[in-house]
Amino acid sequence: MTNMKTEEFLWVEKYRPKTIDDCVLPDNLKKTFQDIVESGEMQNLLLAGGPGCGKTTVAKALCNQLGSDYITINCSEEGNIDTLRTTIREFASTVSLSEQKKVVILDEFDYSNANSTQPALRGFIEEFSRNCRFVLTCNYKNRIIQPLHSRCTVIDFKFDKSDRLKLMPKFMYALQQILSKEDIDYDERVIAKLISRHAPDWRRILNECQRYSVGGDIDVGVLTETGDVRIGELVGFLKDKNFTSVRKWVNDNIHNDQTVIFRKIYDSLYEKMEPLSIPSAVLILADYQYKAAFVADAEINLTACLTTIMMECDFK
Repeated sequence: MTNMKTEEFLWVEKYRPKTIDDCVLPDNLKKTFQDIVESGEMQNLLLAGGPGCGKTTVAKALCNQLGSDYITINCSEEGNIDTLRTTIREFASTVSLSEQKKVVILDEFDYSNANSTQPALRGFIEEFSRNCRFVLTCNYKNRIIQPLHSRCTVIDFKFDKSDRLKLMPKFMYALQQILSKEDIDYDERVIAKLISRHAPDWRRILNECQRYSVGGDIDVGVLTETGDVRIGELVGFLKDKNFTSVRKWVNDNIHNDQTVIFRKIYDSLYEKMEPLSIPSAVLILADYQYKAAFVADAEINLTACLTTIMMECDFK
């Protein structure tokens, strides 16, 4: 469970929505979860989508509204077979304190081992079906074995451009409420730009605001702190095979979302790279983006990716 001191300090925990109605979601997604609440019965769920878009918040809100006893396990830290054999079995096998079935939330389940932990969970879902449900969250549902897909209701957290535009005012209102409660002065145009830049990653928006707000206000500086990825500058370093500058670029930009960095590099290929080198660059990017979800040091992984591109690809 989340440490109480953490809940009191981190805005993402302190202001985590307690009900589905309070969650900022596209209408079709919200209706799906409201239907579950109205049914009065939790299902086995696989919630898939990008980071910070509300998967864990929804899982906890469902448990709160249904009155279910639940535990949350972060599989990126403790998603091994021993955890299933001890923590989950111990929790799932005991009688619930409420009339509802108990719920095990397995956060970031795509980090768990597909050859041991995931097949074991398949058996647990069946073994404890009478008194326990499982909610899996993941960024990449293709990393979850198919037998688990078939045992869960799979729900994709998709936010297309029209969804993002509709949700902007709701994100804005929620952030303004939090900043007011925290007694933080802010420039409306700045936080609107911040939301536009990072939505629907609400966690990133809140974390950036909290990190910058130590000075007592939110001004244009927060946009510089979370600045755009400078791809043009990077391409120049790669073309010149200037490893020292590439490494410094990585150090300066590592605070940005890794997915955004890989995507911006990909988008620049056709303009900046010789046509014959583009297929190789795509394969390199795909390989290192996959590894980014598992590596212990993201900076080393990104540096290795860029170094490989620098050595194997030709630029215009």
